[in-house]
Amino acid sequence: MKCEICGGEVAAGSAFCHHCGAPVANGDGEESDVAAMPQAAGAHRLKPGSRGNSNPVNEEELWSGTYSAKAMVGPAIGLALLTVIALAAASFAGPVGWAIAGIGAVVFWAILGLVILYRRMTVAYRLTTYRFFHETGLLSRTRNRIEVIDINDVTLQQGLIERMFNVGTIHIQSSDVTHPDLYLPGIEDVRHVTDLIDNTRRAERQRRGLFMENIGTAG
Repeated sequence: MKCEICGGEVAAGSAFCHHCGAPVANGDGEESDVAAMPQAAGAHRLKPGSRGNSNPVNEEELWSGTYSAKAMVGPAIGLALLTVIALAAASFAGPVGWAIAGIGAVVFWAILGLVILYRRMTVAYRLTTYRFFHETGLLSRTRNRIEVIDINDVTLQQGLIERMFNVGTIHIQSSDVTHPDLYLPGIEDVRHVTDLIDNTRRAERQRRGLFMENIGTAG
């Protein structure tokens, strides 16, 4: 007899395939009474793990966030200096100069505010015990996910002013086909988040290793 699932040779009268654990049909093409019963513990152990499950068991959210306005402190400081210089120069040009400098300052500050608002509304991050989610878009939304076990490296990038406000960019390198190099700018409390992602991937790799070791021992 041959198993209809894996094609392996099965002894006559067997209820389960000893290769894949699937129920085996009898000679009449029907499952035996034993095969119709729930699979034995050994067969259940051969089922795929949570990696292929779209909703892993006991998946817990560890962190969620979006683009932080603190990441724009550097550009805001530069714009403030330019505003002061423009207003100082306008004082020598009379009312027309004041009007031009004032309108220019309002326009540039409005642009800065819109950039911050746009980035906060168009990106969202979420880390669970098994996966990392990255959402982008405003009118249309794109949601990508990376298995934490597929993350190979996590690095932190910060400028001088970003270090003062504890914000920065996280660079995730993974074996994910869609996003092998993922940059997450404007992350608040970036040191803690970087360590959290790295520790989560290490814990998942260790858990998978112990799981496979237990399966091998049980087999």
